[in-house]
Amino acid sequence: MHAALLPLIALATGDGAHAADGHGAAHAAAAYADVGTLQFAKATVDTSYGWLKWMLLAPLASVALCGAFAMLKVRGRLPALFTVASFAVAAVLAVTVYRQWGPTLFSTHAPLAVPLMDWLTFRWGDGPFQSFTANFGLYLDGISILWILFVTVLATLIALYASEYMESDVKAGYARFFFAVSLFVTSMLILVMSDNLVGLYLGWEGVGLCSYMLIGYYASQPGAVAASKKAFVMNRVGDLGLALAIFLIWTNYGTVQYDGLFQAIASSGAGTVQGSWSKAAIPFLLLLAVCGKSAQGPLFTWLPDAMWGPTPVSALIHAATMVTAGIYLLARMAPFYTVQAIGSEWAEPALLTVGWIGCATAFIGATIACGQFDYKRVFAYSTISSLGYMVMGLGVGTAFGGVYYVFTHAWFKALLFLTAGAVMHGMAGQVDFRRLGGLLRVPGFRITMLCMLLGCLWLATAPFSAAALSKDIILYQALTSDVEQVRWMGWLGLLTAGITAYYAFRVWFRLALGPVRIEPGPDQHHGHDDHDHGAAGHGHGGHDHGSHGAHAAHSGGHGHDAHGFHPHPPGLRINFVLVVLAVGSILAGLPTYLEKSEGFNWIQRFVQNSSAWIRATGGPEHGQILGRDGHGTLFVLATGVVVAGIALAWVLHAGNRALGDRLRDSMLKTPGLKWLARGSEHGWYVDAVYNALLGVPLWLGAQVLAFLDRFVLDGVVFAAVGRLPGFLARVFQPLYVGTVQAYALTMAGGIALIFAWVVWIWLSGGAS
Repeated sequence: MHAALLPLIALATGDGAHAADGHGAAHAAAAYADVGTLQFAKATVDTSYGWLKWMLLAPLASVALCGAFAMLKVRGRLPALFTVASFAVAAVLAVTVYRQWGPTLFSTHAPLAVPLMDWLTFRWGDGPFQSFTANFGLYLDGISILWILFVTVLATLIALYASEYMESDVKAGYARFFFAVSLFVTSMLILVMSDNLVGLYLGWEGVGLCSYMLIGYYASQPGAVAASKKAFVMNRVGDLGLALAIFLIWTNYGTVQYDGLFQAIASSGAGTVQGSWSKAAIPFLLLLAVCGKSAQGPLFTWLPDAMWGPTPVSALIHAATMVTAGIYLLARMAPFYTVQAIGSEWAEPALLTVGWIGCATAFIGATIACGQFDYKRVFAYSTISSLGYMVMGLGVGTAFGGVYYVFTHAWFKALLFLTAGAVMHGMAGQVDFRRLGGLLRVPGFRITMLCMLLGCLWLATAPFSAAALSKDIILYQALTSDVEQVRWMGWLGLLTAGITAYYAFRVWFRLALGPVRIEPGPDQHHGHDDHDHGAAGHGHGGHDHGSHGAHAAHSGGHGHDAHGFHPHPPGLRINFVLVVLAVGSILAGLPTYLEKSEGFNWIQRFVQNSSAWIRATGGPEHGQILGRDGHGTLFVLATGVVVAGIALAWVLHAGNRALGDRLRDSMLKTPGLKWLARGSEHGWYVDAVYNALLGVPLWLGAQVLAFLDRFVLDGVVFAAVGRLPGFLARVFQPLYVGTVQAYALTMAGGIALIFAWVVWIWLSGGAS
């Protein structure tokens, strides 16, 4: 094994962990883009793990069964049963492969390769770069194993939740919903388990297709249709970047198989890539793909509109699948952001671009969340902001911090969306938190609100929470960096953490505390008695609810209005899933506590034993912030901004809500501050800018082309061409009257014309 891997071996086995990791971390922090000589352990091919194909076949069987149920119009709960069972099987297999292969991976750093079948093979010569191979096989290293663990477990829990949440659609689209969900999870597993970039691209496109189907699930609503098309189109921009990156990777390295690709990168010297634009373009194209799939600036506006889909879909997209695919891609392709892969000229600019895109997106997403009144959209913008932190983590040089935050975020973000769904489900689709209040005292909603409190604490990165333990790795790496731009990212990230704490508790204080206030949403004709909360209520997330709930209720403890609306509390399945997710969110911090007691971090082991091992550092062991001990200073600063954010939210939205309302009204009346409130509420008008720069010109161009097509091409050109044969026929029609004399005259005239043409050619010298 190469010497560069010896510190990792020591850490993975627990021997000399702190000393080795401290030396490697200091080197990585100082070098930033130049991480030294790359060396990757060759994958171990083992066909005895062929049973792993059932991890894909189980959800794929659910796809087939739910599709059949949808075509046969089966009305019952069988689709949910098969979906939950298939996801549970995949989860058990994921845990099994981790337990069986994990020890080997952690000791040898050798990934597991499991060939399944030949897929794509083209050969047009015997030389290099004269063949293309992309077989269908599995490639399991640290990050792929980590992803399949939390994807399958969370998908199982979300599907169980959806089995109750979607029961109002049992007679309509129940089977169609679980068909799309099953295909969604199957595509995500293909994406993270495939052993080559073409397989990754297959799963990448699969999750994009499924997001289109699920966001637009309520196809009778124009907003849902528009949101699904918007997501599809914006993701195509990122997908083009990934397709071009794969093409350039093959043209430069001659393979798209991970094992061969990483060996090829390790064998290339840094000097051979100087000035190579085709290699330098790869990391930027990969970043474009990440911006599309993981909703990073400027391609983030589709994700808030994805709230038009059912809430379980929101949880699935935001927590386990889809948006985390971009972070997986960055971690998987981490070697392409090194000097050895793209040269010293481009390595640092590529990393800085990744960092600034993530940092700016985190800040912008947080500021927009402060102006939203739809609690689902608040959580959606929080996802954009959190994803920005993850991207920033890889940009500042800690894939460990970024991946760890992916893991912790998956649990508490699923918890937040599913608690939001439970409130929405019980309040007839009401998503405006100004029209709800005191839910902590409403019977049946206490578990929901307590779980949401935990989720908000974790979103706010409260001290000692799993989210804080993971996010602080990113901030520490940034604030202790030797690169000035990276340190500025850290300070902006710290400010964003305070803003996040404010908007997270702005939601919870409004929903949970204060007097009981319940104004039902657009489905207010449904109540507790009929248990029918129609689809229209569950899909709303992107439009104005201000016109609903005109007859509000201020009814003490029971929370129902004079017209007989009764909140519908979540049932056993929903509450069970919420409690499990709450426990999982707490336990997600266990890897850090293990590090304190046993000398290793469980998540860091996964990153160290993957293609992202070069970014597995948690920052320099003895770094300084503001001239003081880095760890202690960061804890004080991070705790201070979080407490300040929560305190501000308490003052404006719990202690004195009238003060918060007056403050906003005052800002709207002040010319110098009006733009701040309006801009945040309308997402800084990014969609309006897109519409002005792209939408309007494209619409005008389409109108011009439609006019030319209808009146010039169809009306003039094609009409003239179509009428020309008829015109010529009418010219010669008198020659064909049906008599022998007329035909003889025609023949004689033709012979005369031919003779005249021959004579003309001869006289003009053509004969010579």
